[in-house]
Amino acid sequence: MCAVLVTTGTLSGVPAGAAPVMWVPPVSPPVQDSCPATGPALRYVVLFEPGTAASTATDEVTAACGSVTAYYREIAVGVVTSPAPVLLERLGRDRIYSAAAEAGPVDAETGVAAPDTSASRDVDTADRSAEQWDMAMTGAARANAVEPGSRDVTVGVLDSGIDPAHPDLVHALDRSRSAGCLNGAPDRSPQAWMPTASTHGTHVAGTIAAADDGRGITGVAPGVRLASVKVVDDEGFIYPENAVCGFMWAARQGIDITNNSYFVDPWLLTCADQPGQQVAHEAVRRAVAHATGSAVLSVAATGNAGLNLADPVTDRRSPDNVARPAARAVDDECDVLPAELPGVTTVSAVGAKGVRAGYSSYGADVVDVAGPGGDRSQPTGASSSGCVLSTIPGGYGYACGTSMASPHAAGVAALLASRHPGSGPAELAELLASQADPLACPAAGGSTPDAGCDGDAADSFYGQGLVDAMAAVTR
Repeated sequence: MCAVLVTTGTLSGVPAGAAPVMWVPPVSPPVQDSCPATGPALRYVVLFEPGTAASTATDEVTAACGSVTAYYREIAVGVVTSPAPVLLERLGRDRIYSAAAEAGPVDAETGVAAPDTSASRDVDTADRSAEQWDMAMTGAARANAVEPGSRDVTVGVLDSGIDPAHPDLVHALDRSRSAGCLNGAPDRSPQAWMPTASTHGTHVAGTIAAADDGRGITGVAPGVRLASVKVVDDEGFIYPENAVCGFMWAARQGIDITNNSYFVDPWLLTCADQPGQQVAHEAVRRAVAHATGSAVLSVAATGNAGLNLADPVTDRRSPDNVARPAARAVDDECDVLPAELPGVTTVSAVGAKGVRAGYSSYGADVVDVAGPGGDRSQPTGASSSGCVLSTIPGGYGYACGTSMASPHAAGVAALLASRHPGSGPAELAELLASQADPLACPAAGGSTPDAGCDGDAADSFYGQGLVDAMAAVTR
């Protein structure tokens, strides 16, 4: 299924410096007489030895019958295209991977999350803040009166694009730091970073920074800026090269925080010790590490598989770009990317009753904090669906998922960055966790959503607790 982390059928419209950080060489065709093309051109992510110069990487790829789309020298990762399968043998299968090469026919039910026609698409801009149970839960409504967030803080929304014309978002969107990453190289043209087939990114963006103007909704940090970094393609996939491009772009642009409400396709759990997957794992790991080293805090959702990520056993959903993936055994070498990578603040979801949403993945020493993601089994007077109200192109809509929980945490992190200018990602992550409101495991295991919760100060469901916007602006 698509890797944006909305529960199926909840979101309307989802089909989800000396040297520059990045060097994009001119695309030159390989030598044709020794490069037989036996199929369509495929895109690959390629690992190089650290320190490899761009010219060296380009020469090696060209000799192997490929063309370089982008080369990220700081992390020695390239994005390459070629129609010649010989590329794999010449570069070595232990350092090259194409997610698209494994793709097959995809059933509509598994390839793209189906739209829910019951979701609201009202274009009326009447004040709907009373429906935002999530903002009340995190104290954001009160926090905005103290600190709405600084225009000097920017949150990069690595997602499906942000609607630049939405009245609740137009004030926040920084077009100059927005880009599309769908071919693994950043494209600054508006058509590259605007939404096309999905409302997901616009929904996430509204939770972070929708305007506090008495109309529509209000975000956690309405005073901060947003950058639209489009990594989700029109089929709902986020392949490794897209994610690498997104993190590198955030680092290059001086973005303070990124929100990542997705997992990197095509593997729900990408295994660092499996052929092909280890290349994807390492490429994304390098990109996240570089972003962290460039003062970017990465915030990510745990995912909607309901898995104990501290002890994964079986993955029944991967690869998700084929019609019927077979169950496979997984272990501790297999991670949800980027959520389980070092330096990433990982967010689980709770419903309106403050209980873990049944779909939310969890895990001791995996989850850092929790955020409101909504749960249809926990309806409230403010939301009969139990889901989270936010912006979508043309209006507003409800959605449930860890995709909705993560931007609450990113928004609170943005408030912290506003109150503590100059703080690095480790400091912001520590503040976010230390100020969270603890949510204890049920005394005797509780109902099904809470069965299996373990831990004391930091438990497997909620980490350090529910993010607290009011604490972020007053402590």
